[in-house]
Amino acid sequence: MTYLTIGGVTVGLMILAHFLTAWWPGLKPLRKDPVRHASALLPFLLCWSYGALTVLGIGGLIGWIARSAVWITSWLGDVALVWGVGADAGQRAGGTVYLPLTQTGGALVLILTVVVIAAAKKSAKHGRAITAGAWCGALLGTSAGIAGFAAVPLATAVNWLGGTVYGVL
Repeated sequence: MTYLTIGGVTVGLMILAHFLTAWWPGLKPLRKDPVRHASALLPFLLCWSYGALTVLGIGGLIGWIARSAVWITSWLGDVALVWGVGADAGQRAGGTVYLPLTQTGGALVLILTVVVIAAAKKSAKHGRAITAGAWCGALLGTSAGIAGFAAVPLATAVNWLGGTVYGVL
């Protein structure tokens, strides 16, 4: 089991902060056209959800890639904390108890993987938001903070949808 460290959570929060800062249009434009500006967040948020799902008990190649990204990012975040601000390395971030995906929920994540890869390749405009969202979701999806609490409703929804879709077929 790969666990998330304080460094990994820090990197996940830095990705989120960077994306939100780059996205922020200002208060006046946001009030003038809130739907257009809020819709610019949609690719990031959808891929954040996908990234969180990839670390919820997914095995195989997808799970290995997600766990490896979490491990490497946690290690790099720890190095940045030690060298940047003098913090302790390797301190484990408190994780949440999350709901693992069922067989059909995992099948939907596989389908979503194809969709995310195709969207990242096709979209020149939103490619960075797609990859940053998935990376951020994998890092923060099982953290103990507010972002980690989103894992349970996400897993429940995907498990229900997978059961419904595959139950009909």
